[in-house]
Amino acid sequence: MIRHIVLFKLKPFESAQTKADKLSEIKKGLEALPTIIPQLKLMQVGINMNSAEQYDLSLLTEFETMDDLQTYAVHPDHLAVSKIIREVLESRACMDSEF
Repeated sequence: MIRHIVLFKLKPFESAQTKADKLSEIKKGLEALPTIIPQLKLMQVGINMNSAEQYDLSLLTEFETMDDLQTYAVHPDHLAVSKIIREVLESRACMDSEF
């Protein structure tokens, strides 16, 4: 099994509410993917509650194989959500591990 973990830091927003709305939109988009992409075995999306930390959103996903992860990565519905994220993304940290 492969665990894919991503942390996202978004660019500054004009208001806290605008940022919260964008985070909610991203979370909703990501959480729809397990019903569309069969290779995606687990998905957890979290919005950071601790303003002292630098990352805004976490993504934890699990796949049977690295090939399944690659299938997810290039899936059109995943790419559509990724486009929304990239428009507001400041930085990203990612790691893939076997468990």
